[in-house]
Amino acid sequence: MSSAKYRRLLLKVSGEMLAGEQGYGIQPSILETLAAEIASVVALEVQVALVIGGGNIFRGIAASAAGMERASADYMGMLATVLNALALQNALERIGIITRVQSAIEMRQLAEGYIRRRAIRHLEKNRVVIFAGGTGNPYFSTDTAAVLRAMEISAQVIMKGTKVDGIYDADPVSHPTAKKYDQISFLSILNQNLKVMDSTAISLCMDNKLPLTVFNLKVPGNFKRVALGEPIGTSVTIGNR
Repeated sequence: MSSAKYRRLLLKVSGEMLAGEQGYGIQPSILETLAAEIASVVALEVQVALVIGGGNIFRGIAASAAGMERASADYMGMLATVLNALALQNALERIGIITRVQSAIEMRQLAEGYIRRRAIRHLEKNRVVIFAGGTGNPYFSTDTAAVLRAMEISAQVIMKGTKVDGIYDADPVSHPTAKKYDQISFLSILNQNLKVMDSTAISLCMDNKLPLTVFNLKVPGNFKRVALGEPIGTSVTIGNR
């Protein structure tokens, strides 16, 4: 029997993380490190699904703010997530992890179309599933897509891998005295307007009682430790406090 706390989880990774220190595009060494982290959790007999953002290539909201029509900008951002998903699939398969990419935007030569039952079947066969293309609709972030997919596949938890070690009451980079939360409720995140995920994603988690863990994915071994149930990062709960 696996010693992991979770049987099935979804990991949300920002596109910016794939860019590394270069700030744009995909850094191969980051891909290799992320693939190794995922493989260590798959080895625990945990079923792993992923959603990756596209901000390292194109950000729809930023383009919209600069005058581009919002729906077109968002579709371009969705295509960026497909590029990231294919890159990660390649990195995973190079180390022997069988992976499937399912896209909410149909592109049969590159990825499967998103079908919920097929995704669950892949997970049951211990394949890593990467969900690309967001929700397939403009005006929804990849955070919202991650929560939606996590609920659809009956994931026990959604984990957000970030560059910081949890949720703070202010940006810890610009505010060195910011307080870190070991545990916080979804309602408190909304009331304090904390930039963890967008409000739609947080509300979906809260309404559907889907646990969320936020942790530093850049620290080697952290993903495995979180999957084993170690108290790393910040745990977001359903409570009112």
